[in-house]
Amino acid sequence: MSASWNHLINEMPDLLAPSMAKDHPNLPVVKAEGCYYYGVDGKQYLDFTSGIATANTGHRHPKVVQAIKDASDHLMHGPSGVIMYESILKLSKELSDVLPGDLDCFFFANSGTEAIEGAIKLAKHVTKRPYVVSFTGCFHGRSLGALSVTTSKAKYRKFLQPNGLVYQVPYANKKSSPDGVNADEYVVEKLVNDFESLFNHQVTPEEVACVIVEPVLGEGGYIVPPSRWLKKVREICDQHGILLIFDEVQTGFGRTGEWFAAQALDVTPDIMAIAKGIASGLPLSATVASKELMKQWPLGSHGTTFGGNPIACEAALATLEVLKEEKLVENSKKMGAYAANKLKIIQEKYSVIGSVRALGLMIGIEIVDPLTGKPDGKGLMNILDKCLEKGVLFYLCGNSGEVIRMIPPLTITKEQIDQGLVVLETAVREHLDELQSELSVQYENV
Repeated sequence: MSASWNHLINEMPDLLAPSMAKDHPNLPVVKAEGCYYYGVDGKQYLDFTSGIATANTGHRHPKVVQAIKDASDHLMHGPSGVIMYESILKLSKELSDVLPGDLDCFFFANSGTEAIEGAIKLAKHVTKRPYVVSFTGCFHGRSLGALSVTTSKAKYRKFLQPNGLVYQVPYANKKSSPDGVNADEYVVEKLVNDFESLFNHQVTPEEVACVIVEPVLGEGGYIVPPSRWLKKVREICDQHGILLIFDEVQTGFGRTGEWFAAQALDVTPDIMAIAKGIASGLPLSATVASKELMKQWPLGSHGTTFGGNPIACEAALATLEVLKEEKLVENSKKMGAYAANKLKIIQEKYSVIGSVRALGLMIGIEIVDPLTGKPDGKGLMNILDKCLEKGVLFYLCGNSGEVIRMIPPLTITKEQIDQGLVVLETAVREHLDELQSELSVQYENV
């Protein structure tokens, strides 16, 4: 690391807010390309985070980079509405072709949180109803509106008193099903009972504008619900005239082995929030609905200065082109299945791996205390640190920080998966050996 980098890293606590600077692992890098980061230390790091499910086409894909360069020769900024430009309209047409159902009208913004805010505002405006229902464990963002439906961790809401016009019901948790009971049937039946209780005791369905859900639980722990469970959510919404919002910020653009989780799980929402993988790392997002819904959202009811930036839209067009030309959605399904199978073999060897949950290249690896079976966030950090030392970058999620996220770029190859999982298995084995040594010392001291 250069002297200037050392100096800046040492100053980081004074330069950046703790909420921005105290994440894992603050790896100083000088470059990213494909599936790799290149560190200031001269090392190459295999990236199994893809910028938290953002660099789906790989870091700095040449077509995306060129699109950005070309776009900057023409326009740096909109704002859409004051002026109009081809890229935002062309992107809308291209997205309509890959989105499910009649989701074909767009309000572009900059981040996933903004797309969620737009989705909730649209639902309330159209239905003229005040309340929202979300699911315990879901993450939808940290602005106050999005935070009101975010419950993945209590600390995100601490002291902030987000909007109270929200009710929560439990997310699908197959692990909570009793022994001998079909887990899929259990979570569907529980969902029906939870909504029935909610509507009988807390809020009438006629007052609920929308139900918002992550079709695959993201920051809350990478939990894949049964398709039947999501279909039952859809059915309950239809029964009561409630709009269904899918938060596909993390699950979109091939991450789950289909263009969107809605297609992977065969359920179409009324409104969708998309972001992350849309523009290969440039800030861009969208609230998406049918023309019929969007037409009820008039000028002045929502707005943006930077949303739908022309350079970001060109990057998104190039991203869609790469995803199609290189068959990256198909590769996500194929490589995701390959990685999940290898991980389940590893899981059988090591008691610290509680479960492996996967849909496409959205893979969660649960780390537990081998004696109690309880979530082990401390153990997970030990494993992540060991992986980083060996040149592989993972990230974490889960209420206790107990789930390793494996979300590599969709360009990943079998060889790279093998390389990364060899490192992961070595780190897991070393962690387990350390635990056993600690236990041996404890017994000797008794």
